[in-house]
Amino acid sequence: MNTKPSTHINSNKPRLDVQMSWWAMNGLRNSSEDRDSAWSQEAKLRSIADAGFAGVNAAIPEPAHAEEWKRLLDQFGLTLSVNAYPKTTEEMSEFIKKLRAYEGTVQYVNAQVLTPFIIDAQAEKLLYDIDRLAQDAGIHVFIETHRGTITQDLLRTVQYVNSLPSLRLTIDFSHYVVAGEMRTISDEAEGLLQTLLARTSCIHARVSNGEQVQVNVGENGEHPMLVHFERWWECGMKHWLAQASDDDRFPFVCELGPPPYAITMDEYGAKTEEISDRWTQSLWFAEKARSIWNRISK
Repeated sequence: MNTKPSTHINSNKPRLDVQMSWWAMNGLRNSSEDRDSAWSQEAKLRSIADAGFAGVNAAIPEPAHAEEWKRLLDQFGLTLSVNAYPKTTEEMSEFIKKLRAYEGTVQYVNAQVLTPFIIDAQAEKLLYDIDRLAQDAGIHVFIETHRGTITQDLLRTVQYVNSLPSLRLTIDFSHYVVAGEMRTISDEAEGLLQTLLARTSCIHARVSNGEQVQVNVGENGEHPMLVHFERWWECGMKHWLAQASDDDRFPFVCELGPPPYAITMDEYGAKTEEISDRWTQSLWFAEKARSIWNRISK
């Protein structure tokens, strides 16, 4: 299966693909329409493209909607990456079969392996088998560092990386920061996180303060935890660039989730009054990613 998407930019150099999470569009409103009406699919994709994003990270659309998705992605010049949630190799195999409806369209698969209670050899075997399925199918599958999944524990994930040379990761350290209550970053934690950064193939952008998984970083990035996330994002990009080939694309996904990820002022009720503007913060993360990339890729 061809995993290299078409792009409107003609360049053989490895390139940053700043992408928008489709999940992060949930609950946002289109200012050009009635303020109480949700954006249509086309309006969302148009807004994503107009904002300068290169692609969309989404759940795999149902086969009946495949042609419509492909038409709109082509219309707006956007790439598509998809999320998988397997518990077994059989489930991953079935998911890969679904990708046939999107052959030549899907850039990569981000996998949250929903088996948080298996460890050691059993977990390593599952990750190895998923990797082999991906290689045999000719697709890129990146395992996300995520709470409630096979990688929920930082120490275990380091063990998997050390045992599986071909394991590639989607880095989202907000999960480890909040799970470890890392209001400061110890030398021990930094060393473990750096081990994982050497396997970076994708980044999901979200900042945790060690108590909440997703916080407002401020209009100009004033939050003190942002300096750590910027450092990790830069390290991950550098590791990836050191191994990249011509025409490779590095996905950086702005993934600020809707409530209950987003903190709300009406937590006791409908959970609709968010304390920050996720769209504006997503644009800020996108620009930060481009700034880091431009600095290190010269």
